[in-house]
Amino acid sequence: MEDSIVTSDKPSTSSPFNPPSRVVCHVCQKQFSQYTCPRCNSRYCSLQCYKSHSIRCTESFMQENVVGELRQMRPDDETKQKMLDILKRFHSEEETEEMDEEGDPTLSEETIQKFLSEGQVSFDDLSAEEKKQFQRAVASGELSKMIEPWDPWWLRPSARKISLSREGTPLVQPLSRQEPSLSPQVDPESEQTSEIPPGPETPLPPLSKLSSTEPSPLLAVHLVDIVYGYCFTLRLYNGDWQSDAIGSASVLLSVSSVLGQGGHPETVLEALSYCLEQTCSPAYRHMGGLQFGLGLIDDVVCLLTLGGPALVCLLCDLQRLVKAAERELKTEKHLKSRRSEIRNKLKLAERKIFFIMCWVHEQPNEVWSPLATIVGAEKTSAMNYESISRKMEKKSESRSKVLIEEME
Repeated sequence: MEDSIVTSDKPSTSSPFNPPSRVVCHVCQKQFSQYTCPRCNSRYCSLQCYKSHSIRCTESFMQENVVGELRQMRPDDETKQKMLDILKRFHSEEETEEMDEEGDPTLSEETIQKFLSEGQVSFDDLSAEEKKQFQRAVASGELSKMIEPWDPWWLRPSARKISLSREGTPLVQPLSRQEPSLSPQVDPESEQTSEIPPGPETPLPPLSKLSSTEPSPLLAVHLVDIVYGYCFTLRLYNGDWQSDAIGSASVLLSVSSVLGQGGHPETVLEALSYCLEQTCSPAYRHMGGLQFGLGLIDDVVCLLTLGGPALVCLLCDLQRLVKAAERELKTEKHLKSRRSEIRNKLKLAERKIFFIMCWVHEQPNEVWSPLATIVGAEKTSAMNYESISRKMEKKSESRSKVLIEEME
């Protein structure tokens, strides 16, 4: 039996014993219908016909589906309680911030006038209450949020492109004042090179002119100590050692055993151990302790990986730091004995820096990668030692709880 064609919009009543009738689409009247509207039971052939057959049907159908989904998404009691706790906590934090803002004291009129007249205010100029507020801001870290984070020059892409001449001087020299610039446009490469500390202004002499004896094979170890001290000082002063040359030089001499104590470490581990010990000392513990020191070892590895030109620029910047401290020391009012002691240390440090700078310049670039690998390996051993020492401390604490009782 052939299927009959029906043009009515009545619902189909087909069954296994009653073959289905082929109904023409009620909307377009061109195609046979394949679907039935779930609300009005009208027959349609495509999605386009379903959308156009009745706006009321389509909108109500979508609305029922959305409402049903929303009903299924109703939160349970646990979710409601979590949200309520979050809102309470947020509300309490808002109230605390408002109270803090209302309670923040302003500077006294005397301090403001001093700042307006002299352009700066020292810690001694503050009142007792203002000193307390300042110390609280330092302890809470509020002041550190106002300081823009410093991006070390050895981590910038331009540090990988440092190149020096055979004499150790930079290949790109600044134009003299008598030579006008040919183009007013700024060269991006010159901007990148300005991020790097400039190299020596005059050619570096060969080591044979500085010393008649062969250089010590431990100079590589001493270099690790000096580079660590440089990175520590610049990290501490946020890259701006020029703001306090004497203070920066004092920090350098206290962290580097080679420059400050006349030390001669024989292994990389010995050099790093002294540096880490100073980093974890009470004077510098606020910088982050051992974790900060391990990060500085990463800086040392990075600089050694960059090679000889970057190390020469580093040592040249370090030499400028020491010379600036010497100049400031002549103008500052220090005790005569103390001033002569620091000056002697700075002069000796300057000579050591210059000698090792000339030594670095004569070394082939292939020697720095193995040294960086050794420093990285010693960092790993230091981290393992830290975990072992922590376990030993826990064991010793547990053993110390067991007391010996005297027998009566």
